[in-house]
Amino acid sequence: MTETELPPEAGTMGSGAHGSAAAMDPLPQYAPPDPAADIFAAADPSQQASWRAFAAGLAAQGQGKLSELQPHIDHHVEDLGLAFRLTGDEHERAWPLNPMPIFIGATEWAGIEAGLVQRANLLEAVLADIYGPQQLVADGHLPAAVVSGSGGFARRMVGMRPPGGHFLHIYAVDLARGPAGEWRVLADRAQLTIGLGFALENRLAMTRATGGLLASIGTRRLTPFFDALRQGLAADCERAEPRIGILTPGRFNQSYPEQAHLARHLGFSLVEGRDLTVNDGRLYVRTIAGLKRIDALWRWIKTRDSDPLNFDARSQIGVPGLIDAAAHGLVLANWPGAGVIESRAMPAFLPRLSRILFNEPLRLPNAATWWCGGESERAQVLARLDELVISSAFRLPVAGLPDGHTRVGRLLSSAEREQIVAGMALRPMDYTAQEIVSLSTTPIVSGDRFEPRGFTLRAFLARNGEGQWVALPGGFARVSEHGDLRTSLMGLGDISTDVCILDPSPIAPGIAAGPANQAPRRDLGLLPSQAADNLYWLGRYGERAHQIVRIVRTLIEQVGAANERDEAFSTVQRLADLLRGLGAVPPVSTSWQPSRIAAAALSDSKREGSVRGLAASGRQIALLLRDRLTRDSWRAIHRPLPAKLPEDFERIAVLCDDLVERFAAIARLTADGMSRGAAWHFLDMGLCIERASIVLQAVRPLTGGTASSDDLAALLDLVDAQTLYRSRYLASPTLAPVIDLVMLDPAHPRCFAYQVVQIEQHLASLPDRRDDGMLEQPLRLARQLIARIEAVDADGVNEAFVAGLQAALAQLSNAIASRYFLHAEPPSTRETASFLG
Repeated sequence: MTETELPPEAGTMGSGAHGSAAAMDPLPQYAPPDPAADIFAAADPSQQASWRAFAAGLAAQGQGKLSELQPHIDHHVEDLGLAFRLTGDEHERAWPLNPMPIFIGATEWAGIEAGLVQRANLLEAVLADIYGPQQLVADGHLPAAVVSGSGGFARRMVGMRPPGGHFLHIYAVDLARGPAGEWRVLADRAQLTIGLGFALENRLAMTRATGGLLASIGTRRLTPFFDALRQGLAADCERAEPRIGILTPGRFNQSYPEQAHLARHLGFSLVEGRDLTVNDGRLYVRTIAGLKRIDALWRWIKTRDSDPLNFDARSQIGVPGLIDAAAHGLVLANWPGAGVIESRAMPAFLPRLSRILFNEPLRLPNAATWWCGGESERAQVLARLDELVISSAFRLPVAGLPDGHTRVGRLLSSAEREQIVAGMALRPMDYTAQEIVSLSTTPIVSGDRFEPRGFTLRAFLARNGEGQWVALPGGFARVSEHGDLRTSLMGLGDISTDVCILDPSPIAPGIAAGPANQAPRRDLGLLPSQAADNLYWLGRYGERAHQIVRIVRTLIEQVGAANERDEAFSTVQRLADLLRGLGAVPPVSTSWQPSRIAAAALSDSKREGSVRGLAASGRQIALLLRDRLTRDSWRAIHRPLPAKLPEDFERIAVLCDDLVERFAAIARLTADGMSRGAAWHFLDMGLCIERASIVLQAVRPLTGGTASSDDLAALLDLVDAQTLYRSRYLASPTLAPVIDLVMLDPAHPRCFAYQVVQIEQHLASLPDRRDDGMLEQPLRLARQLIARIEAVDADGVNEAFVAGLQAALAQLSNAIASRYFLHAEPPSTRETASFLG
C-alpha cells in the first residue's frame, strides 16, 4: 500500500566498523494515495479477498453506514474497561480502537517471525557479552562509549548471570512496512514492553464487537502465546509451583490499565514496590497472611527505579534489595540493564554483530543508521544533513537537541544546525543520524468511508517453557493521521487497531498447553495487604453511597405529608441531621429547604460525602483493583450517574429507587465475582463496618426518649424492615420493638447485630499470624462487641450504650487497618467522623 513519511525514533541499520550504511538505500518517497482509488487494490493479492470480506462484513453490521460502527466498538471498549493516559492526565481516556484490523498473511508472517527470533537471539547474545566477558568491546566490534553512554546500561549488573541464563524473557520490536511491502525495524523494546496488554485488549474488543467475522477469515488466536509466556517465566524459577508477580509503578502510570489486564489474564499478582520486601536474599509480598515468597517478577518499571539501594536512591516505586534477591535466584523479566540495547546508537552495529556472532545477515533489515562517534560516519552525516534525521544517541539533551528528541535535518533552523555541528565537533559520540523512513498505509474506518493511514506495528516475542522464542501472532498497531509515530506510548490523535495473522484454512480451537499431569487446585491466590485495603474501602464507599440514597428517599417520603408543626417535619429534620453527620451535605445546610438538601446529598460533585462524590471515590479505588474485578462488576461500578438531577420530588424519588437497585446490584455483582476467600472477606467486611456505623448514627438520636412514631417508621425504612416489623407486631412502631429489630436481632441482614456477627466470621476466616494461641486484636474486639450486644435487651439501649458501641466499632476498624493494611500513617487518619461517628 502507499506510504507517509516518518522520522523514526531509533536508528536500526548499519555496516562497517562503526556502523556506516553505504550498502543500504533509503526507502523511496511516494505521493499520498488518491482517496478515490480502490483502497484494497494494493493489498497482497492472496489477502485481498479477506480484506474485502471483512470490510463487507463491517458494512453489513453498520447497515451500510460505516459511521455506525465506531460507537458500537466504543461501547465494547468501555465495557471491557480499556483505557490509557497521556502524560499529565489526571483521568484515564477511553481506548481509541478502529473497527478495521490490519491483516497479514501466514507466509509473510513466517518471514517476519523468523527475523524477529533471529534478532531476539542476537540481542540476547549481545547482552550476555556486555554483562559477561565484554569481548565484543575488547575486540573493537562494539565501541565502549555506545555501551557505557547508554542510560539503560547497569554497571551494577556486570558479572551477574540471570537464573536460567536468560537476559530477555519478553521482547518487543517496532516495525514499519515500506511501500513495496518490505518490513524494517525501527526500534527494540527490552526494558518496558508496552503494548502487549493493549494488543490482547484489542482482540477481545474486536471479537466481541464483530461477532464471528475474525474467525470466518481464519485469524490466528492469541491464547497460545500467553500460555507460552507464563510457562517460560515459570521454567526458570527454582520451585515447581512458582509465584509470579507484575511490578507496576501504580495506577497513575500511562500503561497501568494494560498491566492490570495482563495480570488478570495471566493469573499473576499485580504488586507495587511497597507491597514487596527482601529478606535474607528472597523477595516476599506482604499479604494478609504474612510474607509470601515471589519467585519471578515481570518489571514494568525501569532499571534505575527498580532498587533504590543499588541504583537511584531517590526511587519511591522500587524494591530495596531487589538486585540482591536476583543474585539469590529471583527471576526478573527482563533482566536489569537489558535496556542498553535500546540506545539509538546500538542498531548501527547490529548487522555486523550478526555476522560476527551468527555468521549470517539480519533477516529483518533496519533503517540505515550512522553513529557519529566514527570520523568517517560523522563526515557522511554532516554532508547529508538535509537527507537524514538527527537524534541524541542516548536520549539525553545535547547541543542543538535540548529535549533529546529526534529532528528532521532539513527542518533545522540555521542556529540549530550550527549548534549541532558544534556539538558534534566536541562530543560526536552523543549523536546518531538515520534515514527517513516511509510508511505504507492501512485502511481504517473514518466516518462513512475507508481511508489510508500510516501505521507502525509493535511485535512481541516471549520465551516458552523450553526457552525458545514464540511470537505473538499479530501485535499492537498504532495509526496516526499526521504520521508521527516515534514515541513508545499512545499520543493525542493516535488510534489503535487489531493485527490479525491469516491462515489459508480455518484453525480448529486449541486446548491450552500445560503439564500433562496437572492436578486440580483450589488455591484462592494471594491477597496483598494493599489489595485488602482497597477491597475494604471499596465495600465501604459502595455501602455509604447506597445508604445515603436510602436516607434521601426516606426524607422525600416524609416531606410529602409534613408541615412545620407535624411530627413528620421533626423526622425530616432528623434525617437532614443524619445526612450532615455523614458528610453528604455541608453544616451550613441547616437553613436549606429539604429539596435542596436532597439534591445536594445526591449530586454535589464538589462534596466527597455526596452520592456522586462517593461513587467517584469508589471508581478510583476500583482502578486499583482491575486485576480482581470481573468485567460485569467493573462495568457496573464505572457506569456514570445521571449528569443532570431532576428538580421535583417525584422524579428524585424515582431516581432514588433506581439508585438503590443499582448500588445493590453492584454489591452483588462484585461479591458474586469472587471466590469466598480473603478478597471477598475484606470487601464484605468493609460493607458490614459501614452499614453498622450508619445504623448507630441513625439510632443514637432516638435513644433519648423523644422518638416519634414517624421517627421509628423512618428508621425501619432505612434498614428495610417495615414488612418484617408488621409481620411481628400488629401495633404501630414503638421504641423497644424497633430498637430490638434494628440493633439486636442477629437474623436481620441490615441489623447492627447481624453486621457484627458477619465481621466476626470474616475475621475468624482470615489467616492468623500469632503462634501463641492467643486471638489477634481485631477478632478479639469483634467478639467483645458481640458479647456486649448479647448482654443487653432493648430497654438497655440508651444513648451512652450506643456511643460506647460507636467507639468500639471505630476501635475495631482501626485494628483491622493496623493488622492487615499497609499504612505509613496511623490507620486512624482514615477513620474520620464522616465515616465512623
